[in-house]
Order: sequence, then structure tokens, then C-alpha cells
Amino acid sequence: MILAKDTGGLNRRGLILLIYIFRRLLLMIPTFFGITLVSFVIINLAPGSPIEQKLQAIRFGSAGGGGDSGSSSGKANSGVNAEVIEALKKQYGFDKPVHVRYWIWLKNLSRLDFGESFTYQEPVLNVITSKFPVSLQFGITSLILTYLICIPLGMAKAVRAGSRFDVISGLFLYVSYAIPPLVLGIFLITFFAGGSYFSWFPVGMLYSDNYDSFSFTGKIVDRIHHFVLPLLCYMMGGFTELTMLMRNSMLDVVKQDYIRTARAKGLDERIVQYKHALRNALIPVATGLGGFFRVFLAGSLIVETMFQLDGIGLLSYKSILSRDYNVIMGMIFLSSVFLVIGRLFSDIVYVMIDPRIDFQ
Repeated sequence: MILAKDTGGLNRRGLILLIYIFRRLLLMIPTFFGITLVSFVIINLAPGSPIEQKLQAIRFGSAGGGGDSGSSSGKANSGVNAEVIEALKKQYGFDKPVHVRYWIWLKNLSRLDFGESFTYQEPVLNVITSKFPVSLQFGITSLILTYLICIPLGMAKAVRAGSRFDVISGLFLYVSYAIPPLVLGIFLITFFAGGSYFSWFPVGMLYSDNYDSFSFTGKIVDRIHHFVLPLLCYMMGGFTELTMLMRNSMLDVVKQDYIRTARAKGLDERIVQYKHALRNALIPVATGLGGFFRVFLAGSLIVETMFQLDGIGLLSYKSILSRDYNVIMGMIFLSSVFLVIGRLFSDIVYVMIDPRIDFQ
């Protein structure tokens, strides 16, 4: 009878979970609609459309043939006739009102067709996925290493709160947190890769030119060799925050009455920490696990520029500068999808860690 009752409770909880997930998925539809609508309108109403940039390129091209600056300026102002402008508008789809273009974009979106990039002259999805190898590798690696290091380090700091280890490690964390990624990148390149002091690490690309000639172990070592410096810049931002969050959460948990009771029963300190305290201390940390889905579009303009990596961050920056509307909208949509799914995942993990919380 007890087993049947427990099984019924688990089935009911699973059904509630499915209903909750289904309801959240339905709520994603108006969320995506609102995000894409606002973004599409703002982007298309902003000055400096692809048409204007194309016209500017044509004018500069016609004015670049020589002559003085006055004649060049005159040609730049009158070098394109109305027929060329209308042809460009029709080519890029700007001959229709904004609401019509948005409806066309939505219909194409149902087929995962984000249009063609104005800059790269190929489908937007191909452009974005071509930048995945860089950002995805650094995003996943930094996320895994951050959690693997920060959770044990935060626990160690909480257990030794107030000790020399806690003070020195805390000082190091806060100093590293205060260093901007740009300054950190310059320091790493100058001292460890620029040749001024040491040339221990390479800069640029993900692997060496003769990568294919290496053995399997050699390829792994070569990848790690290229990953070290940019990965440090990727990780430093959230490293301190997660460590201190874990430390403070652990300190709050070990003060609870049930921890005192466990110790009073004579349980081993390791059991108290890892079995009783750790699970509840992970609850605030678990809310950040949804960031796993954001690593698919993770990118850092500063890191990718400094270390000569062609990733998502650099693509976003170039697309904004060139007013590549289709790429920008594709990035916004995919980022929104991963963000909403990540939050849903965080909620599910949150409830799995703390069974007292139920889906509503």
C-alpha cells in the first residue's frame, strides 16, 4: 500500500511537471512574438539602412576616380539616380512597408529561413552556424570549468570561513574580478604570448597550422595550448560571482537547525557537509544552470578581437556596423529562444534539487 501510494505521488508529480512545461512553452509564443516585433521595428526604423550603405559605397566608388575634393563631393551627392535606388530597395525587400516585411519575415521563420545576409551574400543560418565552433567551444568549456572549480572552492571557503585561506583566496578573487577583460587580455598577450617576456602560448586560431599531422593526443594538447589565454578571459567574469555565491549560500545553510541536529547525532563532518548541507546550498547556484543554453551563442567581442578569433561576438558587432538586418534578427531570435529555454531548465533543476518547491 505504501509503495502504491508513493508511485501514485510520483506519477502525479510527473503529470504536474508535464503540464507546467507545456504551459511555459505556450507562454513562449507571445514572448517571442513581442521580442521579434519590437526588435524588428526598432532595427528597421534606425538610420543607416543597408540601402543607404550600399548607395554610399556606390557614390564613393564613382567619386574615387580622381579629381579634386570639390568635384568628388559633387559626384557623391548626385552619382545615383532614382532607378538604381528603387532597384536596390526591391532587391533587399525595402520596397514594402515595415509591417508587411515583418509578416514576410515571420512566414519565412516558420521554415527556419532568416533570409540572406546582406554582407556575406549567403543564408543567415549558414553565417551564424559557421561561427559556432569558436564561441561554442569556449562557452561550453568555460561553463563546465567554472562550475567544477567554483563549487568546491566556494565550499572550501565556507568551511574555512575567516581563515587565512579564505582571506587570501577572497582577495585574489576580488582583484581578478576588478580587472576588465581588455586589460587582462593585454596583460596575458604581452607577458605570455607577445614575445616581450615569454612566448609560452600562441595567439589566434583554435589550433596550429600543422594540426592535421598531430596524433590524437597531440591534437588535444594543441587545442588546450591555444585555449588557455582566451579561456582565462572568458571565465574571469563569472568566476568570482559564482564562488562567492556558493560560499555565502553554504554559510547560510550550515547555520540551520537541521545541520546542528546532524552534528549532534555524531555524523561525520564530511557527511554533514556533502549530504545534508551541499544539496540545499546548491539551490541558488542551480538558477544559473540555464546559462548552459546561452553558450550556443556565447561570444565576447573583446576576447575574440584580441585573440583573433572569428566567433559570434565579432559577427554581432560587424552585423550591427554594416546594418545587416537579417543577421541581427537571426541573432536576436536565437538568443531569445536559448534564454527562455534556459530559464525553464533552471526552474526544473531548482525543483529537482528542492522537492519542497512545487510547480504552480
